[in-house]
Amino acid sequence: MSEQQARLSGEFVEQQRKRLEALRRQVLGGELGATERRRSYEELHGDEAAEFEDRAQDSEIEEVRQAQHDVDDQRVANIERALQKIADGTYGYSDLSGDPIPQARLQATPEAVLTIEEERARERDR
Repeated sequence: MSEQQARLSGEFVEQQRKRLEALRRQVLGGELGATERRRSYEELHGDEAAEFEDRAQDSEIEEVRQAQHDVDDQRVANIERALQKIADGTYGYSDLSGDPIPQARLQATPEAVLTIEEERARERDR
């Protein structure tokens, strides 16, 4: 068992694994639900004549949906990475620096793979 996992405790790490698996199901389920709702709408209304305003609104909705899809994709990737880190015994260490991620951050964001400072720097650089 790694020093970080010992610091975090096996019980905490197992709790986090369960939370991560539930988060993954939730995020993936939301994505599937949105796709299904869109498909059902298109099946019901696909042949109807679309007004200019309707097309503009649909375009805006699609942009928002795509942005949410991108966020969900990144979150699922982080969840998968955190689960891999649990399996590897490196959960709770930053992927970037190797520094320990505080337990409070992991409690708030179980899929965190960077320290809060590293995450903020990454977001500033985008």
